[in-house]
Amino acid sequence: MAGRGLLLAAGLVLLAAAAPAAYAVDYTVGDSSGWTGGVDYSTWASDKTFNVGDTLVFQYGASHNVAEVGSTDYSACSATNSIQSYSDQDSKIKLTKPGTRYFICAAAGHCAGGMKLAVTVAPAATSTPTPTAPAATPAAPSETPTETSPDPETPSTSTTPAATTTTTPASGKTADSVGGASGVEARSVMGALVGAAGLVGLALMG
Repeated sequence: MAGRGLLLAAGLVLLAAAAPAAYAVDYTVGDSSGWTGGVDYSTWASDKTFNVGDTLVFQYGASHNVAEVGSTDYSACSATNSIQSYSDQDSKIKLTKPGTRYFICAAAGHCAGGMKLAVTVAPAATSTPTPTAPAATPAAPSETPTETSPDPETPSTSTTPAATTTTTPASGKTADSVGGASGVEARSVMGALVGAAGLVGLALMG
């Protein structure tokens, strides 16, 4: 039972270690401020870890938009060669691969005013951890009963029959009949002692 319990515990530890370390997260850009002017998006992103599978949620008014651009256009605040543009005021952009992605507002002067965001996307945390060696299974207890030494307090089963006289008792029993009765009693005592020793051995085995 103890061995099976250790194996079960080791299996549970391995299962817990193999579970995914993180789940996909939806990030609302700018949090409660949303996608607008006057927000430092570099600071907003600095304390976050973006992984493949996460989603950026841009929430903004009708005067803004979202344009995904390359690194050069990001630095120049240019949407001329934008990769993708959004203007639905609630744009959800899934991060599908590792690397750095760049976003700006293409409205005139908005990017220069701070509406630009660069995020570095890390690979999804799905690597399988190195399994640890399972706990050693304790050796099964031997089923061979241990020989028990005779109980030192057990009286010897060898008894000397009491001396009998050859005088015929008044009841008519002969000496031979008396000696036969003593032998029967000795065998009965020996049988009882053997049975008691057997019970003691079983108790020790249990």
